[in-house]
Amino acid sequence: MQVSEILRVKGSTLFTVAPETMLSDCVISMAEQDIGSLVVMDKGQLAGMLTFREVLRVLAKRQLEQRSGPTPPVAEILAREVMNANPTVAAPSMDVNELRRIMLETRQRYLPVMDGGTLLGVLSFHDVARAVLEEQSFENKMLKAYIRDWPAEG
Repeated sequence: MQVSEILRVKGSTLFTVAPETMLSDCVISMAEQDIGSLVVMDKGQLAGMLTFREVLRVLAKRQLEQRSGPTPPVAEILAREVMNANPTVAAPSMDVNELRRIMLETRQRYLPVMDGGTLLGVLSFHDVARAVLEEQSFENKMLKAYIRDWPAEG
């Protein structure tokens, strides 16, 4: 199974923000859409990925900083200050096993899928797990049907 097949099943809905978007607005969007990542786009180009991991890291860092003195309000943080500016990307022709290996090795739960300079979508670890489970379930049904219809020796 290829990345393009998973994207086709998942759909191509993309949630993007500009680098200048306030982090508080990003968090609201992620909560409202029930998503774990936003693609940061700058002038039509992939600028980075913002995931709940980056949000938690910046909030934890600021909480620790507040213990030693006042810090500016969270509302003043911009997406570009927090995003992963160099996310690992997947290609539509990539095999799902290669995608899983990359996600595990890089510890990135969300990978943008790029075809050259064009963003096709974002795949989460959950999307990949669902696709693999559905493929295995289909293969299991086919094997059971094949065995059930096997000619009896007689």
